[in-house]
Amino acid sequence: MAEDDTVRFTLNGAPALARCPDERILLDLLREELRLTGTKRGCDLGTCGCCTVLVDGRPTLSCLTLAKIVAGRSVTTIEGIAPSGGLSPVQRAFVDLGATQCGFCTPGFIVTATAFLREHPRPSREEIEQAISGNLCRCTGYLAIVRAIEAAARAEA
Repeated sequence: MAEDDTVRFTLNGAPALARCPDERILLDLLREELRLTGTKRGCDLGTCGCCTVLVDGRPTLSCLTLAKIVAGRSVTTIEGIAPSGGLSPVQRAFVDLGATQCGFCTPGFIVTATAFLREHPRPSREEIEQAISGNLCRCTGYLAIVRAIEAAARAEA
């Protein structure tokens, strides 16, 4: 691997090094190079939120992010959200309250909600709805998703 063709970063809490041409997007690096397929490819336009990951703790659309931008930074995918051997409060609430539907959009919602609840531990329903407004689900009316995020907030409080 040529030095200028690599990216070094922290991935789900561990050091990572990957081959990375300049034009590669983060979504492709994660899914194709690193085989972390929990992050989904939805629209490739930044409108659905299925590809959301955390970069330095902030929700980021990996389909719109050049992979080299994460050099020296921390990336958390859905695979890195859960504590070792269990589910996070957000994941547990999604399971318990049936907020998963088909499951395709679920990783993006969980990643987004996790970051949101870290900054807003006692959110209103309106704040939750605003926080997830960039995530689309084609299976549901969002009620179970909002209820799951409310339940996770109560569990973490």
